Amino acid sequence: MKKIIIAFGKQLLFWILFFNLVRLAFILYYLKIILVEKIQFTEVIDVFYYSFKLDLATACYFMLIPYLLLAVQSIWSPRWINWINNIYTSFLIIVYSLSVAAEMGIYAEWKTKLTYKVIKYLSHPSEIYNSAETGTFYFLVFLFLLMSLTGIMAYLKLFYMELVNVRKNLWFSICFVILTPSLLFLGMRGGIQQIPINQSESYYSDHNILNISAVNNAFNLYISIFENLQNFNHDPYVFMDQKSADRIMSGIYRTPKDSTIQILNVRRPNIVLLILESWSADLIEDLGGKPGITPEFKKLQKQGILFDQIYASGSRSEQGMASIFGGFPAHPVSSITVQPDKFVKLPSLIRDLELNGYNSSYYFGGQLIYGNIKGYIIFNGFDKIMEVYDFPETMPRGKLGIHDQFTLDYMVNDLSKKKQPFVTALFTLSTHSPWDQPFQKPLKWGDNEHEYINAAYYTDHCLGDFFAKAQKQPWFDSTLFIIVADHSHNSYRNWHPESREYHKIPLLFFGSVIKEKYRGTIIHKLGNQHDLASTLLTQLDIPAKEFRYSKNLLNPYTPDFAYYSTEDGVGWIRPNGYFTYDKGPDFYYWWTDPKLSDSIRKEGKAYLQTVFRDYMDK
Repeated sequence: MKKIIIAFGKQLLFWILFFNLVRLAFILYYLKIILVEKIQFTEVIDVFYYSFKLDLATACYFMLIPYLLLAVQSIWSPRWINWINNIYTSFLIIVYSLSVAAEMGIYAEWKTKLTYKVIKYLSHPSEIYNSAETGTFYFLVFLFLLMSLTGIMAYLKLFYMELVNVRKNLWFSICFVILTPSLLFLGMRGGIQQIPINQSESYYSDHNILNISAVNNAFNLYISIFENLQNFNHDPYVFMDQKSADRIMSGIYRTPKDSTIQILNVRRPNIVLLILESWSADLIEDLGGKPGITPEFKKLQKQGILFDQIYASGSRSEQGMASIFGGFPAHPVSSITVQPDKFVKLPSLIRDLELNGYNSSYYFGGQLIYGNIKGYIIFNGFDKIMEVYDFPETMPRGKLGIHDQFTLDYMVNDLSKKKQPFVTALFTLSTHSPWDQPFQKPLKWGDNEHEYINAAYYTDHCLGDFFAKAQKQPWFDSTLFIIVADHSHNSYRNWHPESREYHKIPLLFFGSVIKEKYRGTIIHKLGNQHDLASTLLTQLDIPAKEFRYSKNLLNPYTPDFAYYSTEDGVGWIRPNGYFTYDKGPDFYYWWTDPKLSDSIRKEGKAYLQTVFRDYMDK
């Protein structure tokens, strides 16, 4: 019966080694790029370290069928079952080798991994042939055949075990059948951590080619197909011809003139971006919330600039990151951060700041693997990225990670070591369940959201401590602080999740770099987080045209509107009314005048159609 376990282990090991063999082929094929970019040898070798967990997860997926065959063979082992296993394994070797060869062909042009788009191109093989250089095409065919044959021969000669008339052991068979699926499941999800593994696990370098090499092809292609399956044959959010949508979008963004209010007294201030996990506007008294939940925020507001009509375009953290750093609105169905082939085509607020002399860093007390945020953050080019594993082990932490007071305190001290000007972002954690913050819970109300408002009270308290310590630092008087939520959350008011109230969030500018006459003011401009890029860059006299969906909130002539996506539709807000539309039942949720003009309905639909088309085309 030991043969069953050995056969299983050898086949699993084969996949890990084969993934690395073809990965090496990809690296050697693009060795010239690696040399041109002057990438250190040790960083290239790290590819094989950072690829392991995703390779193991993929191998566990591949081993599902062999497990079933071996389970049968532990009881009944005719020779033909071995043939099925060999045919299955050979087929996967061929398909995987084909994906690597295809990726070698597309990387030079697209700089991405193989994605769902290949399905469209495979329907026209003649176009693939005609668009490639003849020599390159046949060389890649040769590499595909070489990798396939090498893999199949290595498997059959070195890893395959013939299992015929295996000695039966009932108890072993029962244990193998029961225990192995649990181990495979753990491998597939990457361990016992709360968030299942994704491509972020293999992202580690500022060099795109190394991240591309490290991410397992099969895993990436599966995610790409899964995220876009329903959109292969048609765009589900086409409401009008695109020329009409483009015309409407042009009208939506039309700005008569630029009379930007210049609020800064420093040309190149440091920028500290505090991204608050799940903060609803209902936590802020001057945004309509009950008093006493966030008293420290209220103190900051008196010396800052509060934007009181800001809405999150999405409802998940990864969507918020793309909105804040890439100026790209959230949309239904998927998130652009999950798909590296798409997010690499977004502009980057951080990269633009770095081109203008800024040093950058990012801090988060939890795991950035969620929603592939880590991969997206690395793409943005932060000089330093810290997540839960990078902080000192002595720092107190809860179930999700390090509590806000400790990450904020760490950042205060760390920023004193930074060369100015710097841009840094810290993503808070404690206003996410399971609400295990090390702090009393003084708010005795809130009903179903009692834990949430007390978590917000805690994070607010941490912000107060952070600013008290920051004020003693030499960099404080040269720093603009921006406080914004990644998305909203259900509050004690239990708004309908399709409503505008549910999606409203805080946005505050604070710091000594703000001119005194603007401190304590409130801006009533309707907007979203993705407006932050244009608003900030304009203040710094840095071009922001790349951020096509981002508008300048400090220009009084900027049009007033806000957008948010739902699971299958759009929310659209204008000063004279708003609606939410759900495509599934083809139903409008009206919270204002049900006789809203047809032009407003068309605006919201045109916006969603354009954003989703842009997402699909990237």
